[in-house]
Amino acid sequence: MRLRSVALFEQLGPGLVTGAADDDPSGIATYSQAGAQFGFGLLWTMILTYPLMTAVQLASAHIGRVTGCGLAKNMGDLLWRPLVTGLVVLLFVANTINIGADLAAMGSAAELATGGSAHLFTVAFAIASLLLQMFLPYRRYAGMLKWLTLTLLAYVALVFIVRVDWAAALRGMVVPEIAGETAVVTIVAVFGTTISPYLFFWQSAQEMEQVALDPKARPLTKAPSQARAAFSRMRLDTFFGMAVSNLVALAIMIGTAATLHAAGKVSIDTAADAAKALEPLAGKFAFVLFSLGIIGTGLLAVPVLAESAAYAIGETRGWKCGLDERPWEAVGFYSVIALATLLGIAIDWSPLDPIKALFWSAVVNGVVAVPIMVAMMVVVSRHSAMGKFTASRSLRFFGWTATAVMASAAAAMIFVQ
Repeated sequence: MRLRSVALFEQLGPGLVTGAADDDPSGIATYSQAGAQFGFGLLWTMILTYPLMTAVQLASAHIGRVTGCGLAKNMGDLLWRPLVTGLVVLLFVANTINIGADLAAMGSAAELATGGSAHLFTVAFAIASLLLQMFLPYRRYAGMLKWLTLTLLAYVALVFIVRVDWAAALRGMVVPEIAGETAVVTIVAVFGTTISPYLFFWQSAQEMEQVALDPKARPLTKAPSQARAAFSRMRLDTFFGMAVSNLVALAIMIGTAATLHAAGKVSIDTAADAAKALEPLAGKFAFVLFSLGIIGTGLLAVPVLAESAAYAIGETRGWKCGLDERPWEAVGFYSVIALATLLGIAIDWSPLDPIKALFWSAVVNGVVAVPIMVAMMVVVSRHSAMGKFTASRSLRFFGWTATAVMASAAAAMIFVQ
């Protein structure tokens, strides 16, 4: 049994890290707000989004593994280049704002746990993350990110600490409730947090990295004999990673619904607010778990946000990209990572309201996701790009369904404002 568990963990990689990075401090704040404000009423959103986000991420993984190139490179070959450049710039803006919000949440959580300065913790986390990305060899860095996903267990443990009305929780998972305009905004925020453009670029780039680093691996268009094993691993990795992402989101919503909503505390602005509010209701241990989870997921998500922007910009500009390259060998790529991280620090120190900034980054993500998803589904369905390894009928169905849902969510987000 132990050997099987080790073998399973070794097969997990890009999909697991992608799913875990989806539960970043900004996402934790969104899920906490959903649970605090609406109780168990919005749990169904996690059940709905699971097959949709899995299909989208699996499509992005297929593109990277089959072509040996990232999503941005494939989009550039398909779409008008100025359009792709514009989408990538918007991605960089949204990711930078998200980095700033995540770093601020990590600093606040560390301040609550230790009593130190939130701003200094923010700077320390940012610099540590940047140095690890620049100077740690890729294989060790990728392994570290994979082990960091274990911090998500803090939120699963939370559910077993608090008292939960499981009958009401199960009802919330299967019976959709949409009560008023505020619920619509929250649902859109949940969708935008769960299905985000930076995750598409990250997973396709990581599949590309694995091909580049494995001397036996080649793009499937050039080595079709590797397809069966590659697709089996990607399906396991992606289905498992997205399941982890959604189960953790469910745990956060259930935990905050059972405590904060039940106590009448329905307004949560940040993940750190949720941690602070939990302490008098669920005890010191629950508070510590929640705080550690914020820091751990932040350390995982911040590099994913920065690197996905770097891959997208670098591929569209034709730069040398890759975390296995040394900083002086891929100057443009690492410059984007550094710029995004340093601007994230600046956002934390600026008078800019991080909550409003995060909302507008969600708006940008929601709008940008739609054309990117359209382009991605066209690429993964086109023989000229994928050869004989075009997406299956079921993958195309769920992928296009996810695109339609995100288009509706983006329209709803604009309409309700």
